[in-house]
Amino acid sequence: MRLRRRLQAPELCGLLLTVVVSACSTVEFKRDTKSSGTFEATGTSFTIFSVDLPRSALNQARENASDAGLHNLVVTSADVYPHWGILDFLVEIIGIRYAVIRGTWGYSGD
Repeated sequence: MRLRRRLQAPELCGLLLTVVVSACSTVEFKRDTKSSGTFEATGTSFTIFSVDLPRSALNQARENASDAGLHNLVVTSADVYPHWGILDFLVEIIGIRYAVIRGTWGYSGD
């Protein structure tokens, strides 16, 4: 006789937290000349009681772009979503943040 057991609330919360906390980030580089171009990097983080897990989405996106090792990396814009202004404290209680940074790399004087 096989016994089937349902997941209890703490186990389910732990499983859900593990899935949500897993970091997501991307980076994309486009070449304009032989030694220069543009890039876009993203990062996602889970926020609970003002603690970003695994780290803040903006820092994650910046580190991801920096790890490529390209010279003269310059960030021209950085956006974090959601950004609700005065109501931003609601996301600080519990939420998911998504950051996008865009910029240029290299030297365009070829």
